[in-house]
Amino acid sequence: MTPENNKSNLKIFFIKLIAISLSIIVIINMTYNLIFAEKLNAINKILTLNEKENIEKFKDKIRLEIENGLSKEKILKEKDAKLLKKFYIKVKKELDEVETD
Repeated sequence: MTPENNKSNLKIFFIKLIAISLSIIVIINMTYNLIFAEKLNAINKILTLNEKENIEKFKDKIRLEIENGLSKEKILKEKDAKLLKKFYIKVKKELDEVETD
C-alpha cells in the first residue's frame, strides 16, 4: 500500500462515515416527528386550556359534537349504553347509601 492509496482509502472511509451519520440523524429526526410531535401538540393544547380563547374554542368544539350527536338516530352503541347504565346504577346506589345532613 502506498501512502497516497492509504490517504484515499481513509478519505473514502470518512466520507462514508459522515454520510451514514447524517442518514442516521435524519432517520431519528423523522421518527421523532412522526411519533412524538403529534402527541406533544395534543399535550400542549391541553396545557393551554387556562387561556380564555382556548377555553372558548374547546367549548365550541364540545357544543358542535353534542349537536352532531343529537342529530343521529342513536348516540351510543349498545355496548357503551350497557356500560353507562351499569355505571349509573352503581353511582345511584352509592348516593342512596350516603346520609344526608
